[in-house]
Amino acid sequence: MSGNGAKEEVAFSEFALPAPIMDAIDDLGFETCTPIQGEVLPYSLADYDVTGQAQTGTGKTAAFLITILARQLEFPLERPLPPGAARSLVLAPTRELAMQIEADARELAAYTDTRIVCLVGGIDYQRQRNLLRDGSIDILVATPGRLIDFCNQGAASLRTVEVLVIDEADRMLDMGFIPDVRRIVYQTPKKRSRQTMFFSATFNDDVMNLAAQWTLDPLHVAINPESLAVDTVEQHFWTLPRDRKRAILLAFVRKEQPDHTLVFVNRRDQARRLVSYLQGKGVQCEGLAGDIPQRKRLATMQRFKEGKTNLVVATDVAGRGIHVDGISHVINYDLPEDPEDYVHRIGRTGRAGASGVAISFVSEDDAFDLPAIEELLGHAITTMQPEL
Repeated sequence: MSGNGAKEEVAFSEFALPAPIMDAIDDLGFETCTPIQGEVLPYSLADYDVTGQAQTGTGKTAAFLITILARQLEFPLERPLPPGAARSLVLAPTRELAMQIEADARELAAYTDTRIVCLVGGIDYQRQRNLLRDGSIDILVATPGRLIDFCNQGAASLRTVEVLVIDEADRMLDMGFIPDVRRIVYQTPKKRSRQTMFFSATFNDDVMNLAAQWTLDPLHVAINPESLAVDTVEQHFWTLPRDRKRAILLAFVRKEQPDHTLVFVNRRDQARRLVSYLQGKGVQCEGLAGDIPQRKRLATMQRFKEGKTNLVVATDVAGRGIHVDGISHVINYDLPEDPEDYVHRIGRTGRAGASGVAISFVSEDDAFDLPAIEELLGHAITTMQPEL
């Protein structure tokens, strides 16, 4: 089975969702589904397995969370599960994404007594162990390494998982997590005895092979990345010398004073140096990179969401955890080496139907990455000199 993206808007009210879920959806201000939600929900709510090709920001998280919550409300357990046992499991490649999924789950479960637990590295280990001891879990969100730790100790049990979600499978592959994910999947019931939802931004041969192993006759939904990128994001490509990047970025920020800006660089040391440069020029900004302590990263993301920090310099791995409405500008200080990351990056703006601006700096180092981005977008890219 396959779906190609919903042609008409579908209202959440059409799905006869349990009242507590509809109340939460109303509170969040959602009335109609995004394309992937409109395609996935009719099948996922009917217990079909799903494979979905979609970037972050398309609404896939709400699709699988609504499915999990509806199932659990409609089929309550006759007796509680043992402590540490989970009814559903969501695997994510990074702690930032896992914690964002947890936050979204809490919003959608606001009118239920759903117990949600998030297990990630870099957070108090004993506190997470205590959460497992405190009782059974309705929705367990985890990164692979930390979950395996607790499973090996017997603190977490996956034998009772009814719904398994694997999110950003391509990123799991890139980060070398698939052996861990495979061990985790083997600890859940066989695929005929569970529902599986599998999401990835790309579906190359390796990802397709994993999807075939872990799902059973799934509905496949593909949301076109180029339509996401082009429809709501105004894209600009500026040619400039490598040694002028910092000065051009500073001039742009001073002149335009953009509201909510995310600047992407390719390496952690670049993020650190660029933040130091901008702060030295009087620009309030913060950095998000893998070498920054987790607590500091979480605090930075919270300030960015609240608008207390309006400019953040991030690497791709850290940037994956940023799900913030109202980002007005994404600036590719460096073009990504992987063209799929270009779509991921600019997808941080122009979300939920809002418009956004993406500006990419193209120096002599970046020009080699343009053809692959052109191929992904399906059209030639026109570069121009910055007008500053």
